[in-house]
Amino acid sequence: METILIVEDDAKLAGLLSAYLSKYEYRTVVVKDFNTVLECFQESSAELVLLDVNLPKYDGFYWCRQIRSLSLCPILFISARDSGMDQVMALENGGDDYITKPFHYEVVLAKIRSHLRRAYGSYAHNQEERKLQSSGGLTLYPERFIIQYNGGTAELTQKEAALLEALLLKEGRVVSRERLLDLMWEDQHFIDDNTLNVYITRVRKKLKDLGLEEAVETIRGAGYRLSTVGE
Repeated sequence: METILIVEDDAKLAGLLSAYLSKYEYRTVVVKDFNTVLECFQESSAELVLLDVNLPKYDGFYWCRQIRSLSLCPILFISARDSGMDQVMALENGGDDYITKPFHYEVVLAKIRSHLRRAYGSYAHNQEERKLQSSGGLTLYPERFIIQYNGGTAELTQKEAALLEALLLKEGRVVSRERLLDLMWEDQHFIDDNTLNVYITRVRKKLKDLGLEEAVETIRGAGYRLSTVGE
């Protein structure tokens, strides 16, 4: 039984979410004291977090960064704020998805199942650890969400790892935006058009921090390509 931490200051909505998810055999923990979100996360051993943006004292972006410093578990934002910038902020601060209120509970459930399956499903647990390496020495550990290059290491989110894996597997060749969206999200209908751009930017920054500048190339009208690195 997976544990889901619900960080939502609307007590009625938090209760409805908890009751709905409990019907599908998820254990839920609802945060009551919003000064202790990080402590609640640690004590609950949550596998996934539903996180509102508007919270007392510190907003959801702050708490996302705090949780992300400890864990790579899926973090799904739920918010009435529907601007593109809010969605970008959520992703930039370590979130994996963004659900706009009002929402259908079935959509929330589907997204939860999808993220849990990708993070902890049978594929993730039962296979030997994979190691993907580019021709220039960039190494990706897809199940651990880690990249290494020239002695340096960087952590990725789940979706950043999926994105980089797709590019690594076709190193030197173009991967279309549509293909990347299919690999990263099961239902593109709910994905903002700018979302993929945000993840590309985040991956580029992490590669740059390791000394790989301009490793991910934009091919206008076609998609993206991981250029031969280390040359």
